[in-house]
Amino acid sequence: MRFCLQQASAVRKISRLHGAEVSRNGCAQIKNYAHPASSCHGPLEMLLYGYARVSTHGQTLAAQLEQLAAAGCRKVYREKASGARADRRQLQSLLKRLDRGDTVIVTRIDRLARSTFDLFAIIQRIVDSGAHFRSLAEPWADTSTSTGRLMIAVLGGLADVERDLIRTRTLEGRARAKARGVKLGPKFKLSSAERTEALARLLAGEASTAIGRSYGVSHTTILRLRSLCRTAVRANPSAQVPSSKQART
Repeated sequence: MRFCLQQASAVRKISRLHGAEVSRNGCAQIKNYAHPASSCHGPLEMLLYGYARVSTHGQTLAAQLEQLAAAGCRKVYREKASGARADRRQLQSLLKRLDRGDTVIVTRIDRLARSTFDLFAIIQRIVDSGAHFRSLAEPWADTSTSTGRLMIAVLGGLADVERDLIRTRTLEGRARAKARGVKLGPKFKLSSAERTEALARLLAGEASTAIGRSYGVSHTTILRLRSLCRTAVRANPSAQVPSSKQART
């Protein structure tokens, strides 16, 4: 027993010197360096993943697949979807599979995303997972090099500028719409007269479910009328609340 404890203590000391983390069974596992596809004692396996995309179903992926295969990609994620969408299914599957040391390769940088903001967000997610990103057509887009990391930092600044511009244009558009009298937000499912009648029935004690069924809407739509009425009364105390008599007339 004493011999086993001495052996375990010796293994822990050696492992601590080499930056390893030892489990209870005495197996030295190199922390943060073992790839899931390799054993704990095996060499680090860095995988190359390709990503190919076209916008429409009329286009072909053949040219991209050929270039990615020549670059040594073990697996290529392919899809036909707009680059303006960041929630692409194959792209999300690729990002979830990445591990430390892997590399994502595209033929051109616009295959990954169209906007600077989305492009930086995707590349940042790749880097955060410990992987690298590389574009075949743009040699500077390689996060494994110092130049590539510098360009990605610049890309992040451009993404911030683009985000601020989008926010500014959105606020200006909303302000112009309000100045023209446009009411923003979702449209009412009920007309003004129906809202007045439904609110009066609700205040009279009728169940919101029954009221909603009579108008073909959910009961939450009816209950929302009460909160809208309270808001209007707070804004204008002289406003009249519909009475139950109005519902019967």
